[in-house]
Amino acid sequence: MNKSVFFSLVLFLGGVSSQCIAGPKADIRQLEQESNAAYAANDLEKYFGYYADDAIFWFPEGRTDVPSYKKEWSDFLKSGGGIKAGTTSDMHIRFSPHGDAAVASYLLRLTTQDADKKVHTEDYQETDVWFKTEGGWKIAHVHYSEVPKPTKH
Repeated sequence: MNKSVFFSLVLFLGGVSSQCIAGPKADIRQLEQESNAAYAANDLEKYFGYYADDAIFWFPEGRTDVPSYKKEWSDFLKSGGGIKAGTTSDMHIRFSPHGDAAVASYLLRLTTQDADKKVHTEDYQETDVWFKTEGGWKIAHVHYSEVPKPTKH
């Protein structure tokens, strides 16, 4: 085997193995970007399409399910409220040993407009648990809380 063929093979195999490792992480990162973009655009149909039908949500107000959360968001939008902007940062993604579950945790900065047109920006900590299903990756669990304010000493 000549050197150029050997090095081409090494580069190809190196690229394939790095794609196998980076692929699922890139997929989850992309899904997170898409789902958060749908959230920030107030596109409820697209946004709720990322969730499993039986997903569980832990919010500061307590635990809820998909139908209740969907109704709450629909009512909020109908009242004139909505998300004005949303950005994620500091994303960390981990996988189960079998690669069929992923946990994505990140910071989410949201600018929200209330029904009374008051606009405010807040930072949240979010963790999404994704399960790989026959239909693709779906969010099965969300934990969402406001970033604690610094305390004065």
